[in-house]
Amino acid sequence: MARSTHQALADERNETIEIYINGEFFPRHEAKISVFDSGFLVGDGVWEGIRLHHGRFAHLDRHLDRLFAGAAAIDLDIGMDRAGVEAALRATVDRNGMDDLVHVRLMVTRGDKKTPSQHPSNNIGGPNMVIIAEHKAADPDVRDRGISLFTATVRRPPPDTLDQKLNCHSKLHEVIALIQATHAGADEALMLDPTGAVATCNATNFFVIRSGEVWTATGQYNLNGITSALVCEVAEAAGIPVHRAPFSLTDVYAADEAFVTGTFGGLTPVHTVDGRTIGTGEQGPLTVRLRELYEAEIEADVSDRS
Repeated sequence: MARSTHQALADERNETIEIYINGEFFPRHEAKISVFDSGFLVGDGVWEGIRLHHGRFAHLDRHLDRLFAGAAAIDLDIGMDRAGVEAALRATVDRNGMDDLVHVRLMVTRGDKKTPSQHPSNNIGGPNMVIIAEHKAADPDVRDRGISLFTATVRRPPPDTLDQKLNCHSKLHEVIALIQATHAGADEALMLDPTGAVATCNATNFFVIRSGEVWTATGQYNLNGITSALVCEVAEAAGIPVHRAPFSLTDVYAADEAFVTGTFGGLTPVHTVDGRTIGTGEQGPLTVRLRELYEAEIEADVSDRS
């Protein structure tokens, strides 16, 4: 059975959550968006995944920075300021009585169109904002045992094709890469950049550890990951060398440890890439140490916000 960095423990409370749509709340099974929505028609929108931790949104400022930067890059007016977005997020978790172990998906599209097309002139009204907050605790078995990766033939596109720093709704290349990986018997996909260097995974950022040093890609072909940035920051603060530079699959196969990062799963170890066992095949000591540093930083952030 395939495993995933987004694998969560089942929680029956999610059947009765209410979902925010443009300032109103709807029961999960009644929440709907028009078939003329820009996100549905042409993947035109931006989104964020945010964790609620002890009643606080972890690193909310960083998420809002990325959301508004992405919206500006695609010339999308979100229709509210940062305080308004934060208020909508807070209203959603409060409406659902949520406090901890919650994952929030915030999505903003360009809004409804009068006819199916790409052109913004066919948009009517303002943007559509949807917020889905779910009770989601990461599966500890995935975190502890890790996942396997398969290198997909689908490359990450260059910035002049589709800038991978954008957290946008256009994810088909990542979906195809993931399908390739699952058909090959792996859990998720490792993706290369146009030069053949290792870039990232289909939904997470990728790291290797060699001789006590942390290696990750330059970020030129990667999502501007908040968790990956935090891991680099806490590593450097702890005196652990971090290299943000191109590296190849040869470097991956010879690595001592490997892991991926994401808002939901935090740090998840990688035990196999393309059928090659990484290190001992077990979660490595530096991966564990970095997770401890990262989780301590999360605690500090939400404590500061309170």
